[in-house]
Amino acid sequence: MLPNARHLILNLLLGAGGQALSARTAVAACALFGLRENSVRVALTRLAAAGMVESVGRGSYRLGPRASGLAAEVALWRGAGTRLGDWQGAWVAVFTPPRAPAGAGRAANPAAARAARRTRERALGLLGLRELDRGLHLRPDNLAGSAAAVRERLARLGLGGDATVFVARDLDPVREHRARKLWDGAALNRSYRATRLRLERWLARADRLPLADAARESFTLGHDAIHQLVFDPLLPAPLVDPGARQRFIDAVVRFDAAGQTIWKRFREETTA
Repeated sequence: MLPNARHLILNLLLGAGGQALSARTAVAACALFGLRENSVRVALTRLAAAGMVESVGRGSYRLGPRASGLAAEVALWRGAGTRLGDWQGAWVAVFTPPRAPAGAGRAANPAAARAARRTRERALGLLGLRELDRGLHLRPDNLAGSAAAVRERLARLGLGGDATVFVARDLDPVREHRARKLWDGAALNRSYRATRLRLERWLARADRLPLADAARESFTLGHDAIHQLVFDPLLPAPLVDPGARQRFIDAVVRFDAAGQTIWKRFREETTA
């Protein structure tokens, strides 16, 4: 699926490491995907109005305050393999109060409710949490900082303060079995290997590609790989193979470095 202008601009800024993006570069980048200049400028205007980007000079933009929490979370992917500890069998649990049934409350704002639901689901997904029972989400307690760190990250991602975060131990046998089956470890292991091989094969031929093709393909492949890593639940053994995950992470780091070099050249050419 081709990205829209809004999606592409935000991802360019998320991957820019705090550097500003010129409107000229945004237009040139979007043109690689068949997007017209007018669509790009409309997207920039709307993103600025929503606080997702902000102007830092004539025709130059950076991420805005509304995007800061997500940007901080996405940036964590580079150190994903270093934020893990040994798993002793406990779980980080997050309880969110049951949502009101559809149609309840005449004053309710459906659009606001949908936005809140998306925010909640994204926050829980970014932390690798899965629903065990209604309103009760779990993940293995193997992240550095345990429940306190999870609580802080969820708050930064906009999860309501009514969520309760704690460490759960000694689940009954039925729930313990169900908890360990919340993730498909075999599928995760396959995805680690498949994505790593895809990135390595592209890197082996990247030097032979025209710059425009290299920029477009590195954006698409890099976006998909980083998205996979950002939403990876970072499970411990025996739920997944940590070695396969680390080899995948290493490949993403190498690919990102190559992509950054390609896009630096692309920016230089579009601003020359």
